[in-house]
Amino acid sequence: MSFSLGIVGAGQFAGQFAKLWRLHPGVGDIFATDLLPERAGRLAAEYDLAGTLPSFDALLDSDVDAVAVFTQRWTHGPLVLKALRAGKHVYSAVPMAVTRDEIAAIIDAVRETGLTYMMGETSQYNPATVYARERIADGAFGRLFYAEGDYVHDMDLGFYAAYQYSGGEEWKSTASYPPLLYPTHSVGGVLGAWQTHAVSVSAIGVTDDRGDGVFDKDISQFGNDFSNATALFEVAGGGSFRTNEFRRVGYPSHIRESRFRFFGTEASLEQLATVSFWQDKEGVKDVTDHLRPKPTLSPDDPSLRHVAPALRDAFTSGSAPVHDRTRLPAEFAHVSNGHEGSHHFLADDFVTAVTTGALPPVNAWAAARYTLPGIVAHDSALKGGERLEIPDFGDAPE
Repeated sequence: MSFSLGIVGAGQFAGQFAKLWRLHPGVGDIFATDLLPERAGRLAAEYDLAGTLPSFDALLDSDVDAVAVFTQRWTHGPLVLKALRAGKHVYSAVPMAVTRDEIAAIIDAVRETGLTYMMGETSQYNPATVYARERIADGAFGRLFYAEGDYVHDMDLGFYAAYQYSGGEEWKSTASYPPLLYPTHSVGGVLGAWQTHAVSVSAIGVTDDRGDGVFDKDISQFGNDFSNATALFEVAGGGSFRTNEFRRVGYPSHIRESRFRFFGTEASLEQLATVSFWQDKEGVKDVTDHLRPKPTLSPDDPSLRHVAPALRDAFTSGSAPVHDRTRLPAEFAHVSNGHEGSHHFLADDFVTAVTTGALPPVNAWAAARYTLPGIVAHDSALKGGERLEIPDFGDAPE
């Protein structure tokens, strides 16, 4: 049995998932809406969708079964909540929300309605996270006690163009989005493998000095002047992890923008831009090829013409050998993937959850644990690194 879907926000990211859901046997008619109707029309035409709707409210008033939210980061919480209350299943791009209250309201709505909510965190299927998850499950790390997750994406490598595309004439006011309020690529990659949650944090923000009007408190709609930030988290059960959210950094973000390290009493895993190593007390094993996705699409492919050139590598990766593709629909076999092989799995996770009623891996409770630590970390950075407790909404219901 298939379900109908409405895509909200027809920007650079939405098309990659429209293509996959259009092919998925579990999805029927797909519609699109955007504040700029011409973008919705272009998305519908390019991916042979069922049509467009004039507004988000019109979409909620329609008989579509589910919505997928690909709008500006700070809009996700209110839109998701409104969709759930309208009786729609929801797929949301990251982050889940930008305040604790928004997160709490989404969890309440999911619990009360019984509808599917899923956050599309790409690091859930980052090859290093998948590999670490497997090795943790078989006990190879011993006791895991420390991890690191970095989202190192320089503004010069595609983010200027992306914010100009989405923000219009006032794009500088939104390009100053606080790094720690976009924490899920780093936090989620750690917690997607390590089955724990953060209980406290101390964070430091670095004030930007580029002087180009981005990360300028007087221009920023968020009052933010941090372009880089580092957070150290304590986890339940003992141990810690550190994350970096860097927007001014001399690093090849197009090669690998998210990277991870895990340390246990018996072994460790370390990942850099181009290499990955498994290490134990006897030696070092190069697992680079096992974790390296094989590109399936040229960055010059016409389907990426609306994506900033510096961001195209994120949409051209195939799967890595570590990925188990046996659960995916056959229709995905020769279709381009993205973000180190994650897109196929995320698209299928949502369809599976909606059609079976099972919780997706990144359900509302997991999404809260991937998102809220960054929100509290930003508060800590604003308070000069004061250690703050992180509330927890508990485990997902059985």
